[in-house]
Amino acid sequence: MQEQPLRLGVALGGGAFRGLAHIGVLQALEKHGLAPDLIAGTSMGALVGGVYACGMNLRLMERFCSSIDEKDLVDVALPTEGIIAGNRVELLVRTLTGNKTFAQTQIPFAAVATDLERGERAVLSEGLVYQGIRASISIPGIFKPYKRDGRTYVDGGVVDRVPVTTARAMGADFVLAVDVGYRGEPAQCDGIARVILHSLEIMEWQVMQHTISTADFTLVPALSHINPASIAQAEECICIGREEAERRMPEILEAMRQKRELLHEEISPAKEG
Repeated sequence: MQEQPLRLGVALGGGAFRGLAHIGVLQALEKHGLAPDLIAGTSMGALVGGVYACGMNLRLMERFCSSIDEKDLVDVALPTEGIIAGNRVELLVRTLTGNKTFAQTQIPFAAVATDLERGERAVLSEGLVYQGIRASISIPGIFKPYKRDGRTYVDGGVVDRVPVTTARAMGADFVLAVDVGYRGEPAQCDGIARVILHSLEIMEWQVMQHTISTADFTLVPALSHINPASIAQAEECICIGREEAERRMPEILEAMRQKRELLHEEISPAKEG
């Protein structure tokens, strides 16, 4: 009897520009024939995962990130709700996703944001993809909150930095989590952006520790030396993500084999009964 394929879900976490490492991780997965069956993303994980799910080639994505000037992404706002208005980023994401809806993605995808008024996690999987991404990347204090369908959203990392539970709820048999954020190491905090980002990272790390433990496998690229507030080290981030995934690929494959066997054992007695 032919084995049922294992549905691979990838949970891509937030970490500001450190999240560009997700591109390298996805490149390594593709190389080994492990293209995800579904993707859940928070913050930068939503941006990378959403653009990828909409069909953008990973090498093209790498070249684009390595050449862009972060000044082109910044439209300064009156600091009533956030330093950056986010209109330029929204236009860019709309272009990169081809203005597709969630129903039109090549890979099932969901973006995780935080409903600011209700104080809860919001899984965005309907409507236009770029709007879901824009909501998910709205780092409090940096970006203005994003209003969509009568709701106000901020960065998903506030409540769920690495969306393992979302990937599981989408139907993943095996969840590969990728955490690119702060994990307790000393950090340099010079400048308002880094102070805000690091303060949020400390909170996110405390909230996340339980949920990430439910993943079937977790990758943690060594990114603590990367400035999360600058895209200048994009190429290095991507390389680190790719190398970490390659280094641990034998472990990932073994963990997937074990999970496949476990699921087969659970299904077989049920069929016999």
